[in-house]
Amino acid sequence: MAGTKSKASYTFSVIGVSLVLFLLGTMGWIVINGKSLAQVVKEGMAVQIDFHDNVRNESVTQMKTILDNQPFTKKSRIISKEEALKMQNELEGEDISSFLGFNPLFASIELNLHNEYVNKDSIEKITQFIQQSNVVNRVSYPKTIVNQMNDNLRKVSIILGIISIVLILVVIVLIDNTVRLAMFSNRFLIKTMQMVGATRWFISKPFDQRAIVNGLISGVLAVLGLFLVKSFAEANVPELKALNNPTLLIFLMLGMIIAGILISLVSTHRSVVKYLKLTVDDLY
Repeated sequence: MAGTKSKASYTFSVIGVSLVLFLLGTMGWIVINGKSLAQVVKEGMAVQIDFHDNVRNESVTQMKTILDNQPFTKKSRIISKEEALKMQNELEGEDISSFLGFNPLFASIELNLHNEYVNKDSIEKITQFIQQSNVVNRVSYPKTIVNQMNDNLRKVSIILGIISIVLILVVIVLIDNTVRLAMFSNRFLIKTMQMVGATRWFISKPFDQRAIVNGLISGVLAVLGLFLVKSFAEANVPELKALNNPTLLIFLMLGMIIAGILISLVSTHRSVVKYLKLTVDDLY
């Protein structure tokens, strides 16, 4: 009967730890997606480089080559006068060149930056660098959007960071309590082994080994649960696939497994040591 109770306790412990790790992993996945989304949004913001009306195509191409060799450039593309006119006509719903009698637009380059350069100070320096060329007429970017975007992302990062820290602490406490409750059914066995002369190492070894196995199983189950949730979410919202970061996701899943093993091991060992220090009367 004691063995059955022990197995049941271990089973509930594994399930409880798995659920808590799954909750932590889901939060981690949300944070990773948020970081990837922020990067996509930043790198989608374009700096517009307009050239003078009489600039030759060779000069525009040369400027693009210079920009492509800069560390801040994610990608760039040339928009010719004709293409700019076509885009504007689609936006206005009429042919503005027929109305004006000429094409009032200029050749330009649409420049996308790496996300770490999408901030006010960096873009101002990039703008100054580009404006050194005498073929460039104007450099523009949505200043208000950039400032608001960085402020909002900073606030969201702080909030998510605080939530993550609180959740990690809650996870540690919940797993520790779950494991200690599972060990409660073994308290008399631990004390009996001590009374017949077994050393602390000999007593704790099988429980520690079981804790490692249980922690590993819990971590794997939590990872499988997270993988299923991720697959379901991406199947229903295909846009999430664009945010996928395999490297961070692998680290997250490995972290879930390692956390399950370490917390289970430490909690189990603490419980064994605790019961070894108690008297027989204190076990009741």
